[in-house]
Amino acid sequence: MTRTTEPADGIRDPRVPPPFSPRTWRSPLRGPWLTSVFGVVLLAGLPIVILTGLLSYLAYGPQFGQAIPADVGALRLPLIDWPTSPSWLYRLTQGLHVGLGLVLVPVILAKLWSVVPKLFAWPPVRSVAQVLERVSLLALVGGILFELVTGIMNIQYDYSFGFDFYTAHYWGAWVFIGGFVSHVLIKLPTMVRSLRSGGPGRWLHDAVDETVPEPPDEHGLVAVAPSPPTMSRRTLIGTVAAGSALVGLTTIGTTVDALRPLAVLSPRGRSYGTGPNDFQVNRTAFGAGIGPGVGDGYALVLRGGPAGELRLDRAALAAMPQHTATLPIACVEGWSVTRTWSGVRLRDLAARAGVPEPATAFVASLERAGPFARVTLQGNQVLDPDSLLALRVGDDAGGPMADLSLDHGFPARVIVPALPGVHNTKWVGAIDFRSA
Repeated sequence: MTRTTEPADGIRDPRVPPPFSPRTWRSPLRGPWLTSVFGVVLLAGLPIVILTGLLSYLAYGPQFGQAIPADVGALRLPLIDWPTSPSWLYRLTQGLHVGLGLVLVPVILAKLWSVVPKLFAWPPVRSVAQVLERVSLLALVGGILFELVTGIMNIQYDYSFGFDFYTAHYWGAWVFIGGFVSHVLIKLPTMVRSLRSGGPGRWLHDAVDETVPEPPDEHGLVAVAPSPPTMSRRTLIGTVAAGSALVGLTTIGTTVDALRPLAVLSPRGRSYGTGPNDFQVNRTAFGAGIGPGVGDGYALVLRGGPAGELRLDRAALAAMPQHTATLPIACVEGWSVTRTWSGVRLRDLAARAGVPEPATAFVASLERAGPFARVTLQGNQVLDPDSLLALRVGDDAGGPMADLSLDHGFPARVIVPALPGVHNTKWVGAIDFRSA
């Protein structure tokens, strides 16, 4: 069925403003098949972005009230003890969440471009079914644009939106998930039919001079007054794919050290220190109010055991059995790096404090006011043999070790396998080991 909103003689109906007139949208490339091609890519990629985002929330330990937002009401996820194995788990999940999300941006924009006539359909609704479809479309488009814009701004440390990113991103995610699931249920049969009716041999292989509009459709995607083509569908899809590849290339340098020169969009540049301390810094010592004299008179305070408070200076910590582990550290913003860490096992400190089997450990930084200056670790995170109070750091190739730099947590910092980077507390001042 061909839908018309203008007289047959082509004179514009003054009751229908131009954005809502089908003749406004003239690209001969739009149609159900092209929209479905972009749709199937997003159907494969977006569930991964959704799942890894929810896993990131769980990794922050919502059972301790330290995930943001803390109170999510009916949208509370099943609580789990976040595992420490494999050690690269958070690096994988959050790297996929941010990296794949960025790679899909060109596809999302192309998909929105392909359906823009439908966003301006006139009249907006004609039935109850269309009302439901429009609501799901509003949640889908509004949700995904909100998540993309705020997520990218967070990566770039631009918080000019004026509200708490973590809280807004969590609630926005659920709006998007609701719209995404509803839209898939409504549109999946149409997508399957469109892909079957216009296989790659029919549309993808056409050159520019062979490109013609798809057959008229009931959804209003095909132009009723198409302009001559300026590119083929093959070129358009190739351009979108190239855009995604370029985004991926400039992103991978934030997770692979050898490709760091490619990370041209990194908000902090590509050099962060010297020797093995040359890796990402989220919060500098200056920003945390930590001065260069922090090591003078430093003593780690251990609590929780029957003997009461125990204090260990850095020399006493260095005299304890040292353990070395090669572990990644990964951030919610998507960057990650692998380093070799050396220091005292957390379980040895727990035993020294008189709590050999702690249920949790409360770690406090010397930083007084930072949002992540305090963290509660699970029992399995304390007792993992590679969980450390690190004193020294080396590269991942077995090079010489060096003391942690001030920006990386000197005199001592926590390093736990698979833990989000911000919970690997820097400038550790006290650890309170707690029994069940």
